[in-house]
Amino acid sequence: MKFSAREDIEAPIDHVFARVTDFAGFERQIMRRGADVRRIDAGQPVQAGSSWDVAFSYRGRERRLLATVARLDPPTTIAIDMAASGLDGVTLIDLVALSPQRTRLSVSIELSARTLSARLLLQSLKLAKSNLTSRFKARVADLAKDITKGQVRRT
Repeated sequence: MKFSAREDIEAPIDHVFARVTDFAGFERQIMRRGADVRRIDAGQPVQAGSSWDVAFSYRGRERRLLATVARLDPPTTIAIDMAASGLDGVTLIDLVALSPQRTRLSVSIELSARTLSARLLLQSLKLAKSNLTSRFKARVADLAKDITKGQVRRT
């Protein structure tokens, strides 16, 4: 199952890359939503191989997720592999400079199941795919707006 969204941002590619790789900021956001986030290689700069262990509650059950930076190619590509209870996922963030002050942000998440229970979970998500897709696109649009606002304040 795949979700994808694309937004154009009024900011230089280096600024956008810096914002989408603000992993400490994303950790704080996840913790504010009630999850427990632990950086496995704390103290090191984020690079390919950096990992986070995330514990959260979903559908009444405690879940664990291991997220690992698979690829970090400044300023264009970030790939994050995720694994959680029989469910695997890959998040891919691509940035393309459209002009010196404009960047296209493309975000995709692809989920796959390794176990029967994970297949059942994916099947239930497929039933709500249109709602989940619109929520995903709205979140990416909010991120793009936040990045644009940050750029406007700096100039």
